[in-house]
Amino acid sequence: MREIEKIAVEKSFKKGEIIFSEGDEGKGFFVVIRGTVKIFKVSPEGKEQIFHIFGPGEPFGEVPVFSGSSFPATAEAIADSNLLFFPRRDFVELVTGNPSLALNMLAVLSMRLRQFTVQVEQLSLKEVPARLAAYLLGLSDKQKNPDAVTLHISKGHLASLLGTIPETLSRTFAKMSEQNLIEVKGRHIRLINREVLEELAEYGG
Repeated sequence: MREIEKIAVEKSFKKGEIIFSEGDEGKGFFVVIRGTVKIFKVSPEGKEQIFHIFGPGEPFGEVPVFSGSSFPATAEAIADSNLLFFPRRDFVELVTGNPSLALNMLAVLSMRLRQFTVQVEQLSLKEVPARLAAYLLGLSDKQKNPDAVTLHISKGHLASLLGTIPETLSRTFAKMSEQNLIEVKGRHIRLINREVLEELAEYGG
């Protein structure tokens, strides 16, 4: 930990500030200390697709550290954020002497690959209600509360993450509320019928 601390550089970004852009040289990776960061791409038509949203304790931008390539997407702070930056060259030297670091990074990258696989399945095979149900259930597990969740991102960002538009997401929230599956109070969402939500996430409908 002391060796890692020696190479870490603290950086601050304001809400809306770009951390790196797609195609930038991957000079290192980041870990969120405070705040929230989104990883996204924008289509030629201007449509945004969010791939990940990261909060405190989560690393991002690791792929170029090992591949020596450019960043494959853009990172933006969606809240005032403090980050730790780890320069690629210094980190690679550290990994050479501490192979366990590489194994831990491999575990993180493997988890991200699994998340991408699920995301591709959701976007290509399932409708918005099923995607939303799956997201709420996943958030429930992450927040360790089976009965309710708290959204820490805007509904606009959530819409982009789910591959839809805010208007469609709002209609989906309204319909699921009418069906007595959830109760929405601002950013707080109560999961009224978890069993049906699980069926919706799995099979759609």
